[in-house]
Parts: sequence; C-alpha cells; structure tokens
Amino acid sequence: MRVIAGSAGGLQLKVPRTGVRPTMDRVKAAIFSSLGEKVIGARVLDLFAGAGGLGIEAMSRGAASAVFVESNRNAARAIEHNLVIAAVKGRVWMQDVFDFLKYATGHFDLIFADPPYEAAPRDKAYTDLLLNDPRIPVLLALHGIFVLEKRPGERLPNHPHWKITRARCYGETEVIFAEHQR
Repeated sequence: MRVIAGSAGGLQLKVPRTGVRPTMDRVKAAIFSSLGEKVIGARVLDLFAGAGGLGIEAMSRGAASAVFVESNRNAARAIEHNLVIAAVKGRVWMQDVFDFLKYATGHFDLIFADPPYEAAPRDKAYTDLLLNDPRIPVLLALHGIFVLEKRPGERLPNHPHWKITRARCYGETEVIFAEHQR
C-alpha cells in the first residue's frame, strides 16, 4: 500500500501482516479523485483506520488534520510509524470505533470508514451500525462527506440520516459517499 499523491506521493506504507484489509490503491485513487478539492484544509476522521492509508492520503493531499481510530494494536503502531515516514501529523486513538464515537467531539469535513466485511458483534452488519449511528451525523461538519467502504453484495440498510450521493463498485469493494440529511 502506498500514498498515491501529494507531499508523500509514492511512499510505501507499513501494513501489519494480519488484522487489517487495506484499501487498494485504485480504490483510494478513485475516492480522492471524487473528493477533489474538498480534501484541502479538511478535518478528517478515519474510522477502522487500519494502517492509516485514507487519512494519510488526505493529509498528503492537503487536509488540515486527521484523527485515526483503530482497535488493533499492531495497526495503531503502523499508523504512528506511517505518520512519521510520511512527515504528517495526526492523532491515533487505539480504541473500538463505537466506544470512541460515544465521547468524540468536534466537527469533521471528511469521515472515512472502512470496517471489516464480516458481521459485527450480535450479527449486525457494520454498514447498518454506522449508517444508523446517531453520533456520526453530529460529528460531520455542514456540507461534510461520509465515505463508507462495504462489500458490494451487502444490502444498504434503511438510513434516515443520510443522502447517498455516490456509490461505485471496485472489485471486492463498494464505496458509498453520503451527506447528512438535515
């Protein structure tokens, strides 16, 4: 996995051998092509951050700040390492995403979520849990964008908080762009 463009463009990032499923470079390139200038100066929240590829890509492309949330200890260490080698600053929370959301404050222009494709505890899909979590819309700034990766075959749940503005499949990944319905 590498940084595609910006100040750290071309840099190879460290990825733990197990416990994460990094966003493929072509998917990451498509996401950031779609976001365009919205990345510049953005405050970014990277949920299920893995090795930090999405948040670091955003920082490399001019985002103002990034917060990374990852429960896997090896992945959180990889994010810290990757921030240093990419020469960008970010804050890493080694914590369960839903525990983090209970107490999170602030507003983010971009929220990325790349959860595991397997079911969450209690056999709920992460997509359902995230799109119906009332705290994510509160954290999203006015005109902010929630970018969610999911398995293409997974049905979208009823999501009264969100307007889906874009949905594209890239092999084994579907990327959903959503805006909060105010």
